[in-house]
Amino acid sequence: MEAEEIRTQERSRGRSLISPQTTLAIGLIIGLFALGVCFCWSLAQGAKHIPLETVYEAMTSSDGSTEQIIVRTVRLPRSLMAIAVGAALAVAGAIMQGLTNNPLADPGILGLESGAALAVVLAAFIYGNPSFTAYAGFAFVGAGITAIAVYGVSSLGKGGVTPLNLTVAGAACSALLSSMTTAILLLSQRTLEDIRFWLAGSLSGRDIALFNQVLPYIVVGLVIALVLGKQITILNLGEDIAQGLGQPIWWVKITAAVSVVLLAGSAVAIAGPVGFVGLVVPHVVRMAIGFDYAWILPYSAIIGAILLLSTDIVSRILIPPQELPVGIVSALIGAPFFVYLTRKQVKHG
Repeated sequence: MEAEEIRTQERSRGRSLISPQTTLAIGLIIGLFALGVCFCWSLAQGAKHIPLETVYEAMTSSDGSTEQIIVRTVRLPRSLMAIAVGAALAVAGAIMQGLTNNPLADPGILGLESGAALAVVLAAFIYGNPSFTAYAGFAFVGAGITAIAVYGVSSLGKGGVTPLNLTVAGAACSALLSSMTTAILLLSQRTLEDIRFWLAGSLSGRDIALFNQVLPYIVVGLVIALVLGKQITILNLGEDIAQGLGQPIWWVKITAAVSVVLLAGSAVAIAGPVGFVGLVVPHVVRMAIGFDYAWILPYSAIIGAILLLSTDIVSRILIPPQELPVGIVSALIGAPFFVYLTRKQVKHG
């Protein structure tokens, strides 16, 4: 018995040598490795399967073959955009859930994606054939105005800006904005034909110029979010506690809101309104690592990138040679999870 107790104590000491911070850092490294595997898989998979050897040759040297051209000009930009959009939506959702203490918050449910999409559709209707490179700025404006509107409407409800009021206001604004988008498309068949695939949430047909234009906004949004990780954790405990600890609440909220607008607007400018990534990923991350947003945000970025990249691969190979918009596949994954969360919230009051 004594020998067994000694061995148990030694195992406990061995486990204690690895701190929780080290474990979380190792988890990030594993996540980055998994993202690299998905990235390579994305370059190889599609309507035409391309061997990994050819993919490697396309990335290191080019002989002008059709397969290498497909990898370099079609799949590489698309995969990079999927990573950027997935990371942006997941981090934006995590910030929104942390700031509002609302587990149902994400850029889609609170209407930011609908606002950004309406702005792009309106620009396409007014100015003609849409160049998403030129219209990216409209997405930021639409997302920003919608964020202000949702917050303002929710503050008018009983109890002020509560999680329930935010969800209801977001759903109402989202429905209104979506109806306005539909009305514009009914008035202009040309606009509908130009952007109908984009409206379903799609990474198809985007060029590297758009990615290069939007990437700086995503990087700035992610950097702001990561810097605010500790403050969001404290704010998530309650405003009274945050004030007691000397946190500049309004500064944190405004800066975080800027980050969300940059991330959500960039994601919509690239891929259109892709739902549920910002809802599902933060919940999965919190279940795995806890409630420290200094770790939740980087984990959300990696898991969100993996999720959307994998979803895009599935959308390409599900019904070959046709492909589904990635927004439809993400909805098939996220909708049941949303129903589960809603029932859980109702059950717990």
